[in-house]
Amino acid sequence: MPGRADTNRARFLLRNKLTTKFSPNFSVGKYLGRKMPNIKVFSGSSHPDLAQKVVDRLGIELGRVVAKKFSNLETNVEIGESVRGEDVYIVQSGSGEINDNLMELLIMINACKIASASRVTAVIPCFPYARQDKKDKSRAPISAKLVANMLSVAGADHIITMDLHASQIQGFFDIPVDNLYAEPAVLKWIKENIPEWRNCIIVSPDAGGAKRVTSIADRLNVDFALIHKERKKANEVAAMVLVGDVKDRVAILVDDMADTCGTICHAADKLLEAGATKVYAILTHGIFSGPAISRINNACFEAVVVTNSIPQDRHMKECSKIQVIDVSMMFAEAVRRTHNGESVSYLFSNVPY
Repeated sequence: MPGRADTNRARFLLRNKLTTKFSPNFSVGKYLGRKMPNIKVFSGSSHPDLAQKVVDRLGIELGRVVAKKFSNLETNVEIGESVRGEDVYIVQSGSGEINDNLMELLIMINACKIASASRVTAVIPCFPYARQDKKDKSRAPISAKLVANMLSVAGADHIITMDLHASQIQGFFDIPVDNLYAEPAVLKWIKENIPEWRNCIIVSPDAGGAKRVTSIADRLNVDFALIHKERKKANEVAAMVLVGDVKDRVAILVDDMADTCGTICHAADKLLEAGATKVYAILTHGIFSGPAISRINNACFEAVVVTNSIPQDRHMKECSKIQVIDVSMMFAEAVRRTHNGESVSYLFSNVPY
């Protein structure tokens, strides 16, 4: 049982819409008791570790669900407990076998919806198909819009995601979308792990990320630079031009995702050529497909930092440069605030430790 000091502290923090760490045997979720009676959190098969961290922080148990495949590879999902009248959250990231995991998410949403759940929220840390957000050539699909339609038709009432590749994807939905930002956690990591951060320069590896890097640079009160790149085709960079002065500074590359890592590795080489003393890369979604890990191992990075929006255990074993920022507390707090009808905007500029 929590002590009186913990209980009083919980009352104060909840009244001020904040959560933090209590004594080791105390849980905000367990204290909430009557405040969170009708909530269920289920995990898809893409990232069970993140889902477990979310429920541990909320002080509740992970919902029982069995996902399997028939011999013809059709996905079958069995929800193992009643969800009637419950506020349901399904954690499934767009990683690994993306198409299978997306289909599994749609089936889980639909299963909960037709089982009379009062509200179904899809917690999608890394939104699938987010890069296909516009018609950039003739007969190109807008796949992110298609995924948005599929989620809505399946029965999702609300979406929680992080660092969408293009923020206008929120407009593809007719349901509420909370797009959380990794920026507060990134700022905290920079200040705690880069001693020379006051003499750093924040660099965007492409023009599209200029808004992201200027926001971080402003909050750190440092300069920023960007790299203009020209592509021959997808996943292949033709030429890069650095705009900004990085000489004798620590360069921090910031981007929302890294797939094959061709761009950030080319950018790191460009920064060293321009006189940067050290190069770090901080990425929200570390997809790391194809030759990505070997490229990072051969590159000149001090560290490549990613969030755990995608499972990184295997990547960390293969590459010692990869470090992980845990963002489970941000999703847990978003779930708690959504369930209790509180504002989520606090999370846009603060880490809920």
